[in-house]
Amino acid sequence: MRVPVSWLRELVEIPATDDVDAIGVRLVSAGLEIEDIEVVGDIQGPLVVGRVISFDDEEQSNGKSIRWCQVDVGEDNGGVRGIVCGASNFAAGDLVIAALPGAVLSGGFAIAARKTYGHVSDGMLCSGKELGLGDDHSGIMIVEATTAVGSNAQDIIGQADQVFDLAVTPDRGYCFSMRGVARELSIAYASTFTDPASASLPTVAAGDRAGINDGADRIIISELTGFNPAAVSPDWLQLRLRLLGMRPISLAVDVTN
Repeated sequence: MRVPVSWLRELVEIPATDDVDAIGVRLVSAGLEIEDIEVVGDIQGPLVVGRVISFDDEEQSNGKSIRWCQVDVGEDNGGVRGIVCGASNFAAGDLVIAALPGAVLSGGFAIAARKTYGHVSDGMLCSGKELGLGDDHSGIMIVEATTAVGSNAQDIIGQADQVFDLAVTPDRGYCFSMRGVARELSIAYASTFTDPASASLPTVAAGDRAGINDGADRIIISELTGFNPAAVSPDWLQLRLRLLGMRPISLAVDVTN
């Protein structure tokens, strides 16, 4: 079970002076086993939102296909830059995350203007894996269309975070959720727990009744109307899923995850 520290702090009143190690001690005291602590999103230097203006698909002699992209990264960041990209999950007009020369990504990978595939690539378009947000390397990250071109992408992916990887035993099944882990941590701290399940929902007019004679003593039905099942999730939700090791799909799927 992956547990981001930033999310724990939203649900549990944790002293600001307690670092990840101190929080880990409390989790262990609550009977939870920590397998690993991963640092994610530790990126230095220019990381900005860019808009793909155009691109050319180019087949290479080694059989690989690349895209020679023109990406607007904002006037303050040099305007339109030519960037080579090996992914193909984007279209002209999409907003992407561009690491510009001088940036250092997770794992110490330094970005510089380099000649590759016959072009000088003036930066890199980033996937979630390259940003330290899980293992998804199937394509680059696409961000919300309302995001300003040239803005700091750290505001989207969040600052450096730590993620606990917990080994949850069968008798603690409720800790396969952030709610369950946060509740245990609040007890260990003897502090306030903000229950994410306490949000109220509007009631709707009574509809058809479901008759249940056995197998369940309670059933709750929620009605969802007026949503687009193909809608893209907001950046904050995509980030949270990546911290949990999941790949964002669409708003309808991501909400249930």
